[in-house]
Amino acid sequence: MNFPSFLHVLRRAGGLCLLGAALALSAASAGAAERIPDPKAAPNDFLEAVANNMLDAVKADPQALRGEPTHIAALVRRYALPYVDMNKTTRLAAGRYWRQASAAQQQSLVQAFTGTLIRTYSGAFTRVTAGTTISVLPFRGDPKADDAVVRTTISQPNSPAIGVDYRLERTDAGWKVYDLNVEGIWLIQNYRNQFAAEIGSNGIDGLIKALNAKQ
Repeated sequence: MNFPSFLHVLRRAGGLCLLGAALALSAASAGAAERIPDPKAAPNDFLEAVANNMLDAVKADPQALRGEPTHIAALVRRYALPYVDMNKTTRLAAGRYWRQASAAQQQSLVQAFTGTLIRTYSGAFTRVTAGTTISVLPFRGDPKADDAVVRTTISQPNSPAIGVDYRLERTDAGWKVYDLNVEGIWLIQNYRNQFAAEIGSNGIDGLIKALNAKQ
């Protein structure tokens, strides 16, 4: 399986998206000052804390900057996944096929898709430099709503700014990210098209096998 459109703009954005966003919670161990995100704060305040932690940590971590897959995967699983609703992301990406899957298939699909996203984003961290900055734009939504979009821009030296929008859902544990838009391409929609094609040809088990084969 190949996802060229989304991966192309993701790499231009330096990998500072979705699963990578909460990676920066390793800032304390990397020697940077950590900002503790509050999932029950306003969505823009929550995401700003997560994003700035990420950027500080990546800048301070030579292994992350080199894009070493095993190292980044461990950091993402430890620090990112608690702030991402991978069950919802996977369910929406699978679309109508999600209801056709057994409970065991659903669990396997979530695990396989999580691994795919971690692998996909790992290689993009080499774009981060000391001059990379993240700006959270003024929040336009209703902070009391249960679904919110937080807009950010990522700036790189000698490159145009990249717009990245995060979609979050309010849960009992607070805000969680479940989708993002990089330069007009929504992650879930991009993967939904690919998932549908794979399932149509090889079934749900075929999709799980294809995702796992890329890890």
